[in-house]
This record gives sequence, C-alpha cells and structure tokens, in this order.
Amino acid sequence: MEVNALLMDPKDNVVTCVAKVAAGEEIVYRDEEKVCRLVAKEEIPFCHKIALADLKEGEEVIKYGELIGKTSQPIARGEWVSHNNIYSVPRDYESELIKQEEM
Repeated sequence: MEVNALLMDPKDNVVTCVAKVAAGEEIVYRDEEKVCRLVAKEEIPFCHKIALADLKEGEEVIKYGELIGKTSQPIARGEWVSHNNIYSVPRDYESELIKQEEM
C-alpha cells in the first residue's frame, strides 16, 4: 500500500492524512526509514490528524515536534484528532526567545 499519511517529526503523536480515509482503512506512514501502519477507527477527512497512540484527557498533542494543544477527552489510537477533542494552549513566546547575550 502507498503512504497515505505524513509524520512531520519523530516526536509527534499524530500523523496527517494526505487523503480522505474511511473507517477501517489502513493508515500507512513513514517514521524515518520504517513503514508504520494503523487502522482508522472512524472516517478521517483529507489533511486531518489521526492519533498514533491512546491519548488521555489533558494529554499534549504533538505535531511538527511542537505542542499544538491538549486533549479535551480521551482519544484512542486510530481516532480523528480535531477541534472537537483538542483545545489550544497559550504559549509563553517571550520565555522561548534567545536572549541577545546567549547568541
């Protein structure tokens, strides 16, 4: 089977589907050289995320190696990760800036 999802960073706990995926269909993605698979538990729209592992309520959702939100309810491996089950978390960008002296 052809790859139908993308892992943006090895730290991610979601992949992005590059095609609409039906419930029960296999998701295929690469983690570096390794080909990985999981089954979609529900329909996943084009360009949407699917959980790679069971996520508990309040758990961080990581995409691009960065925190993109937290779960508002449990999300099982293979389920759609969307605005219906995650919420944004404000970031303190000032504390993330590299100070001029550190450069």
